[in-house]
Amino acid sequence: MSEKAVWSLAELADMLGAELRGDPALQISGVHTLTAAGPTQLSFLALPRYASELLQTHAGAVLLRPADAEGFAGNALMLANPYLAYAKVTRLFDRTPRPAAEIHSSAVVSQSAQIEPGVAVGPCAVVGDDVVIGSGSIIEAGAVLQSRVRIGRDCRIRSNAVIYHDCVLGDRVNIHSGTVIGSDGFGFANDAGRWEKIAQIGRVVIHDDVDIGANTAIDRGALDDTVIHQGVIIDNQVHIAHNVVVGAFTAIAGCVGIAGSTRIGAYCVLAGGVGVAGHLDICDKVQFTGMTMVTKSITSPGSYSSGTGMEPSANWRKTAVRLRQLDDMAQRLRQLEATIVRLTSSDTPS
Repeated sequence: MSEKAVWSLAELADMLGAELRGDPALQISGVHTLTAAGPTQLSFLALPRYASELLQTHAGAVLLRPADAEGFAGNALMLANPYLAYAKVTRLFDRTPRPAAEIHSSAVVSQSAQIEPGVAVGPCAVVGDDVVIGSGSIIEAGAVLQSRVRIGRDCRIRSNAVIYHDCVLGDRVNIHSGTVIGSDGFGFANDAGRWEKIAQIGRVVIHDDVDIGANTAIDRGALDDTVIHQGVIIDNQVHIAHNVVVGAFTAIAGCVGIAGSTRIGAYCVLAGGVGVAGHLDICDKVQFTGMTMVTKSITSPGSYSSGTGMEPSANWRKTAVRLRQLDDMAQRLRQLEATIVRLTSSDTPS
């Protein structure tokens, strides 16, 4: 969060490396959409389908591509990627409170914990034995760090998140409320119908600059560690099972489930509701569209989908019937082909 409340267009242009057209002294106090922005707010045009809104906007200035600025009479900050610039500007106006760098009187902190200067520990938080917390990190109210957890610098563990024993977080990791890091993997051996629990003795290791949404669960490894590499972003209500490895800068949307011992490459995108079976290898730069069920390893980058698209229920039912008939139709087609080959062969002159 920035302590400064107002920025001039000249300051924003310099910060973003943008070409400024208009009044450099204009004071900007916030960001909003093209339709809702006021004369002291900054907006952006990232998609052509919103170009008509540009002509109607009351925004004080707009982030846009040079080509999109033609015909726009207002103040403009022109650059190649307006959406990326918008992302950077939002952090200037982020009003998320930052607590004082102190340990609240109601927090429970082990005497063996090592807490660097500049750390905030909120009310009723629990910091276990031999925990290490790097400078600038924030442990919010009710968060729990079990024994021997290591937290890097400038991390934020939101209220009521739980990090189990021995897990390791790098620098600038953000974990939202309700998320559990290091819960037991789903490991059981069957003994004549009864389930014998397998102790999960690995860890979860999360590298720098990872962002994890609310109510997500990342299981600890059975033997090897579960590993989330640098720059990964994970949405709400995601489950990552034991021994999974997620490559750098991969994005995982809400309600994704990844079964145990699967390896996801770098720069992948898993859209909402994707399910990934266990013990698979997914190469770098793979995109799975929403609700895709991944049942085999992927060795070539690209976009993959499964299932059928939405249509009116009556049409969908007809399609479902046809799908169930495919095996029978394939057998009949093979029989027909064989018959044609036989008849053609008998008609061939000797």
